[in-house]
Order: sequence, then C-alpha cells, then structure tokens
Amino acid sequence: MEIYNFMIYSWAGALLVGIACSLIGVIVVTMGISFLGVCMSHAAFAGALAGIILGINPVICAFIFCFIVAGILGPISDRGDIKPDTSLGIIFSSSLGLSFLFLPLIPGSKSEGLRFLWGNILTISNSDLFILCAVTIVTIGFVIAFFKEIQILIFNRILAVASGIPARAIYYLILFLCGATITASIKAVGGLLVFALIVNPAAAAYQLTYDLKKMFLISSIFGMASGCLGLLVSFWLNIPAGAPIALCSVIIFTIATIFSPKKGTVYEMRKA
Repeated sequence: MEIYNFMIYSWAGALLVGIACSLIGVIVVTMGISFLGVCMSHAAFAGALAGIILGINPVICAFIFCFIVAGILGPISDRGDIKPDTSLGIIFSSSLGLSFLFLPLIPGSKSEGLRFLWGNILTISNSDLFILCAVTIVTIGFVIAFFKEIQILIFNRILAVASGIPARAIYYLILFLCGATITASIKAVGGLLVFALIVNPAAAAYQLTYDLKKMFLISSIFGMASGCLGLLVSFWLNIPAGAPIALCSVIIFTIATIFSPKKGTVYEMRKA
C-alpha cells in the first residue's frame, strides 16, 4: 500500500507541478520578466534553509520569503527610474547571498538543505501534494477569472491603467502567485531547477501560437509532459527527478522551436 501511495503521489505531483509552473510561466514569459522565476526560486531556497536553521517548517518559511520578495519587488518595479531587470537582479543577488550564508549554518548534515536545492519528487508527502493541489487550483482560477485583464496587461501596462483595470493589483498578484507556485514546487523540482519548468514550457508554447488561450493550454500540456517524462527517466535511472524534468522541458522547447510556424527550421526549409 505504501508503494502504491508513493507512486500516486509522484505522478500526481508531476502533473500538478507541470500545470502550475507552466501557467504562471506564460504570464512571466509574455510580460518579459522571465528572470522573476530565478529570483523567486532562490528566495524560496533561502527561506527553506532559514526554516531548517530555526526549526520551523521549511516550506512555510519558503512561502514567507517569497511573499516578502514579491512585496518588495512590486514597489521597486513601479519606480519609473528602475527597470524590472534591475530590481530582479538586486533581489536575486540578495537571495543568493542569503542562501550561501544560511547553508553552512545548518547544524549537522547539509543534506536536508541540499534536498531543497535539487528537489526530489519521489519524496513528496501527502501534505506537499495538498499544497501543490491548492496552488494549482488557485493559479487556474486566477487565469480564468482575470484572463482579459492579464491579456491587456501583457500587451501594454499603461493601456491597462488607462482602461480602468487595476493593473498594479493584478501585477502584485502575479508576483505573489509566482512565489507561491515556485515554493509549492521546490521540494519536487528543486530551487535550482524549477526555473526551467517556469520558462521552458511557456517559451515552447510561444513558438507555436500567438493566441494567449492556446498558449496557456499548450504550455500546460508541455509542462505535464515534462513532469511525466522526467519522472519516467528518474525511475529508470534511479536519480532525483528534478534534473530529468528540467532537461525534458528543454528538449520539448527545442522540438517546438524546430517545428515552429514562426520561421522555425522546418518552416524555413519548406519555404526554401
């Protein structure tokens, strides 16, 4: 029965991580703030390490750190004299510095801390799966409820404000949701690799369509495929699933780029 539950948790986790990360990834990629995934993933890792040192649930601490970062990023990026990439770089370097500071402070073996760096979907528990499920449902609900607003915000933030859309509130929600998604996925994929699952499925979907609805759908399919294929490779090679999941997402992106109707390699060959 334990083996059966272990397999169910792993496959369910792969699907949920693939959906949640790929959906938020579409927003992040189309808004041109892909580096947000790196920034949040390192903030989550630093938070998890802090939780281990303080004897608090590492996932809860990771959530707190990501929400703090999201709360800082919003006002900084709203400043007209600071570009989003600059503010992300500042927060990223701070999170990275805290991670390297906290890691040596972990008492005893550092394996528990490194577990959040590399991730292992084979070790997720019932509570981890519940958090993943909750974050995935919230992400899907957010995309459905605010699809039109997201679409306008992606196109032009100034136009969104002029149209009466609460652009700042929605942008802050995107930041918080990105942090929540990455934190929920960190134990499965790892803080170092979850960025790949945020960006690659969305970037692959962008190679195939300009339609935002189709992009969300295709990205979700690619995210789930990356998770399941990576999990299969993990079972086959008896290794943590984070790296295979990330590499599978890269392979899917490469294939999508080759067959892209937007002047991909096959498109150019047919045109010639």
